[in-house]
Amino acid sequence: MNIWIVVVIITLVLGLIIGNILLLKQSANQKLSKPSKDNNKSYDRFEDEDD
Repeated sequence: MNIWIVVVIITLVLGLIIGNILLLKQSANQKLSKPSKDNNKSYDRFEDEDD
């Protein structure tokens, strides 16, 4: 019975690793849009002006 627990754990770990590798390969092919100046507008209020 202990061998089945080891087999299940190994299968889960391999599935997790393979799933993460496939996710990285898929996300590496996606294009990201370039941020415009308007996207960072909310951060301007936190900038301190040097007087």
